[in-house]
Amino acid sequence: MYQWTKDLETGNATIDSEHKELIQAVNTLLEACAKGKGRAEIQDTLRFLKDYVSRHFSHEEKLQLESQYPDYANHKRYHEGFKKTVQEIATEYEQGGATIPLVAKVNQSIAGWLLNHIKREDVKVAAHIRAQQK
Repeated sequence: MYQWTKDLETGNATIDSEHKELIQAVNTLLEACAKGKGRAEIQDTLRFLKDYVSRHFSHEEKLQLESQYPDYANHKRYHEGFKKTVQEIATEYEQGGATIPLVAKVNQSIAGWLLNHIKREDVKVAAHIRAQQK
């Protein structure tokens, strides 16, 4: 299970709220896996992720453009790569169903990437936005 910790905070209420929503969705999948129901939960998780990446990344990118974030192009490229990963996992699900390896891939590829992204990239964006507001 993943927990919201101080090092995940960006200081932007909207972004932090959306990040917490994501962690909850991943934890719901992990909890279902622990109860032997991961296969049943993965469809809902993938549906959530497709919507989430579109909505959340749009919010982040808008904030970056508004604040003239200097590394916007790279950050957007990270987002596009992640969207591709989510789509690949969704396609794998559609073609092969909810397999145990697929559930593991969602946990590793999705949760791992996002937490790393928040800690390394999103905190830089938040710091830039805060600096712009002073």
